[in-house]
Amino acid sequence: MNSGMDESTGVTRPTPEDDAGLLTLVQHGDERAIAVLFDRYSKIVYSVALRVLRDTALAEDVLQEIFMQIWRNPTSFFAVEGSFGGWLAVVARNRSIDMLRRKRPSEQVEEMNLASACNLAVESERSILMELARDAVLTLPVEQRKPLEMAFFDGLTDSEIAEMTGDPLETVKTRIRSALLTLRKAVQA
Repeated sequence: MNSGMDESTGVTRPTPEDDAGLLTLVQHGDERAIAVLFDRYSKIVYSVALRVLRDTALAEDVLQEIFMQIWRNPTSFFAVEGSFGGWLAVVARNRSIDMLRRKRPSEQVEEMNLASACNLAVESERSILMELARDAVLTLPVEQRKPLEMAFFDGLTDSEIAEMTGDPLETVKTRIRSALLTLRKAVQA
């Protein structure tokens, strides 16, 4: 199967033909092909699901559900236009949102007063700092904000971010470092 080499990073990128070939093999029951697809795209699917659901067990359920669907009915994925990984990310997001909508509290919660062990002054200051940081993140240029979000919200390493974005590793590191310095200045101001 052919994979394209990204000349700027030296990373081998899957081509749409490569993914279609793997899906054809999955259609014929090839377990190695589904394993390759899983290795290639499970991080993307899991990180999107985790970001939406904020629950590791539920994110794992979404991941398993999507790859079981690919295994059972790979022909439903042949009509995908564009990037198979991007399409899987959209499917993971939609399934996660559906899961949130289906999720209902299992017990009724009655109103009751609880004593608070927290210091309201400290919590207030923390809240103000969080608001400053949130505002500062929104003012970051997209090329700095995106890798910062991928690192902190998706839990990706610098190398994984470089691989996913196609940017050189040093560029990713520099952008995250610059974003963090900007945030520090905003919070300390």
